[in-house]
Parts: sequence; structure tokens; C-alpha cells
Amino acid sequence: MIRILVVDDSLVMRKAISRIFEQADDMTVADTATNGKEGVEKARRLEPDVVTMDVEMPKMNGIEAVRRIMDTDPRPILMLSSLTEKGAEVTIEAMQAGAADFLPKGESSATLRADDVEAKLLKKVQALAHSNARLFEDGGEGPGLNSSSSGARTTSTSSRASSSRSSGTISSGTAPSPEASYELAVIGVSTGGPMALQHVIPALPAEFPLPVAVVQHMPPQFTRSLSDRLDSLSALSVAEADEGMLLEPGRVVVAAGDRHLTVERRRGELSVCTPAEPAEGSHRPSANVLFRSAAEVCRGRILTVVMTGMGKDGLEGVRDIKEAGGTVYIQDEDTSVVYGMPGVVAEAGLADGSFPLDSLPDAMQKAMGTPARP
Repeated sequence: MIRILVVDDSLVMRKAISRIFEQADDMTVADTATNGKEGVEKARRLEPDVVTMDVEMPKMNGIEAVRRIMDTDPRPILMLSSLTEKGAEVTIEAMQAGAADFLPKGESSATLRADDVEAKLLKKVQALAHSNARLFEDGGEGPGLNSSSSGARTTSTSSRASSSRSSGTISSGTAPSPEASYELAVIGVSTGGPMALQHVIPALPAEFPLPVAVVQHMPPQFTRSLSDRLDSLSALSVAEADEGMLLEPGRVVVAAGDRHLTVERRRGELSVCTPAEPAEGSHRPSANVLFRSAAEVCRGRILTVVMTGMGKDGLEGVRDIKEAGGTVYIQDEDTSVVYGMPGVVAEAGLADGSFPLDSLPDAMQKAMGTPARP
């Protein structure tokens, strides 16, 4: 049984969330807490498999509670937040503090009980309960969850990256030489992605010679907050995707929530399209859609990175990129919160290289022949 601690200051919400879990065959509510302070104490005492955490609460808010839990008794935390600009900003901050994933819960228990929200809640808790336990050991210092390794615009990769670079593996025969020619880098990521992206994008230097297009599974508002957060940390310019935006060196474009991100060539220049086409595999934006589009436009001149996330979004797009002659790197299992998306690429034999999270920026730079940061 998956044991869950529900932290929310609303009695109605605590009951609604608990009811959803108790109706599942493989879940039970270990206890509930009415504020962050009580949540920290019960997380330490009860040792639940997963904590669901509200954002705005009295005595101690969700962000501070996440920090305390990750400092003293780290475990997977799922943030439940409102679909507002403020809710999005606070949620991204909570994930910077160590929360593994999030779900917009709406403003009422009726919204929470909607079939799609309820199903997503159960799916995310199941994934986190079976996530990589090693990332929550040693006081939360596991790769990908220690927020101290992301920093300001001048940040280099953490000292842990130096010791882990040698553990990155590249398959034989298909890895690019430093002289390989690329037009575009594309990244697909989901569960655990906001923190993982904060280990990769800020570690790329201002002179990184490719535009970067990113699909992170997130709803509207949240992708804007994530883009703003990454922009504040990075030497590269990071922005939420907008129709017609140029894809040029020095720029990172993050797919907008509820819109796909595709690439087209206009007057010889790569630019962004944001079609509102149907979701693919329940995802909009979808990594598959971005990857397929990039393969059609850039053929084999694509450097692809598939990072932590549940499910298999990106797999079919990776097939297209490989058929076109592009290169595919994945985040390794040891540093992925959930090894779903990179794992299916590895199982299909489509990965040219597998790297720890903090080694991915160096791997991307070496593929371009760009010296890694010291």
C-alpha cells in the first residue's frame, strides 16, 4: 500500500483528497495535516511514501514545508496548487525547493473530483511512490533534488558533476564527433523536469551555438513561470514560446502550456509555431510533436535530450529523429526522478548516450565542440 500524507489547510479539500486516495486499491492516507508546520512534523514521524502539499497555508506555507522536509526527512512531494499566475510562481519556487512534481487542483473540491484531475492525481502519486528512492537519500543530496546546484547566471555545473562525468556512457558507432553539424537542440521532459531543467539550462554558456526548444509537460501559467525562472538563472535567454519567434543561438524556447511547439523554416530561418492541435497521448505540449517537426525541418541536424518523466512521450519522435540521422542523449536512471521517458528510449536502443543529470550540459557542449565550463 502507498501511504500518503495530505497537507492542506482546507477541511473540505483534505476530505476530498483523502477520499480519492482511500477509494484506490493500492493507497491509504497515513494522516492529514492542516498547515506546513504540522506537515513537517508528521512527515518525520509517519514516514509516508508520498506527501501532497498545499501552497498557501497558515503557520508555515508549502514552500517552507518542502524545504524543511527535504532538509530533514526527504521524500517525494506533490504540490497541489491553484491555476493562477501567483499559484504557478509559488509552485515553481516549491519545486526549486525540492518538490518532485505538481498538479493544479482548482479552487474547489468539485474541480478536484473531476475525472481528469482525479485520474492525474492517482497517476502522479503512483509514479512518485515508485520513483527513484536514491534521490531522496542522504538528506536530499541526491542528483537532481539539491537546489543548491542551480545558481545565478554565472553558475557552473556543481562539483558533483565533475565527479560524475566519467559515468556518462556513449553507445558505439553513432555518437557524433566534435565536428558534427547541428541546427537545433530539442529537450523533452516531464515529472521532475523543472528541477532537472534548472541543472541543465543554466549550465549552458552564453556562447552555446544552438537554439534550444523545450517541451515540459505543464499547463498554462506554469510554463511562463518556469521560463521566467530559468531566464533569471541562465546566461542564455529563456522565454515561453510565441508564434513566429525566431529560433536562434543564445535562445531557449519553452513550449507554452496547452499549446504544441513545432518548428518551421521561414526565409531560411528557423522559427516557432504554437498550434492548438489535439493532444497527443494526453499531452499538449507533446515532445513527440516537437521532435517530429524538428526531424522534418532539420533532418539529422538535431541534438536531442530526453530527461526524467513518466510515460513514453517523445519515443516516436525520437524514432523520426534517428531515422533522419540526428543524435539522441538521455538522462540516466540513477538521476531520473522517474525513468519512464528516457527509459523507453534506452529500451528501444535509440539512445546515443546516457548521462547523469549534471553531466548533460557538458555532453551537449562536447557534441558541439564547445569547451565545457570549468
